[in-house]
Amino acid sequence: MYLMDVVTAYLYGSLDSEIYMKIPEGFKIPKGSKMLEASKELCSVKLQRSLYGLKQSGRMWYNRLSEYLLSKGYVNNICPCVFIKKSSTGFVIIAVYVDDLNMIGTQKEIDDARTHMKDEFEMKDLGKTKFCLGLQIEHFQDGIFLHQSNYTKRVLKRFYMDKATPLSSPMVNRSLDVNKDPFRPIEDSEEMLGPEVPYMSAIGALMYLANCTRPDIAFATNLLARYSSSPTRRHWNGIKHIFRYLQGTIEFGLYYSRNPEVGLVGFADAGYLSDPHKARSQTGYVFTTVEPRSLAFPKTNFGCNVFKLCGESLLS
Repeated sequence: MYLMDVVTAYLYGSLDSEIYMKIPEGFKIPKGSKMLEASKELCSVKLQRSLYGLKQSGRMWYNRLSEYLLSKGYVNNICPCVFIKKSSTGFVIIAVYVDDLNMIGTQKEIDDARTHMKDEFEMKDLGKTKFCLGLQIEHFQDGIFLHQSNYTKRVLKRFYMDKATPLSSPMVNRSLDVNKDPFRPIEDSEEMLGPEVPYMSAIGALMYLANCTRPDIAFATNLLARYSSSPTRRHWNGIKHIFRYLQGTIEFGLYYSRNPEVGLVGFADAGYLSDPHKARSQTGYVFTTVEPRSLAFPKTNFGCNVFKLCGESLLS
């Protein structure tokens, strides 16, 4: 994985309409120009290129980049910002985020893509990707490790949970008794949380973690998200329970092995009437490829042991 940055990317875009702007301060009017005869305040200049600050600058830059990559044999059928090129020796995937380009693939194709970009645009080659939208990427000889340790620390500090006592599970035990279930819907005698409690903000922060590198909190987070319209103190305590679990598992993440052997292992289980409020059963599953390290802890076998215990629990 390699990261490149386009220098002054918006200036490469060609405008699709006529845009005029007032003469900025410090602009020297060429000698012999008719503008010398009039006041600067009464004059304007026509833009030939896209400029930072225009509403359409981002779109114009994307059109310029997309046109160039498509001309080089890339396709973006899956997503407008994901360009893929395959060859007889390998492949390369370019993920575009404004002026940052993440390149993933085989080494030869990545080198070719870097050369193509440098031939057309002024680029900064930032080497192997280490950070991307809150994700931290550690490169090892046998694979890569994705985690969000820094993001998790910021979230815990933001919600004043950075000094909380860690817990070993992301969710409290539930009860099939509707009246005893801590996640039951709001009752008539209960009060909803006020706007001063950042329930939705906490759900959003946890969702980003669950979707990127922490599938172990996905179920608990999605369950609590169901009550976003009418949360109570019980549901807020459930959020804080997840925060306390994260406090003890900050370094957890996903490990992707370089092993070329592809294998698929899955575990699944279902609970009859495990949701007593709607009288519905629930199903859970986890899949991993190659090695049993769907959830990993860096430089230890902790993640493997966790996966093994989860699998045995589901099969028993």
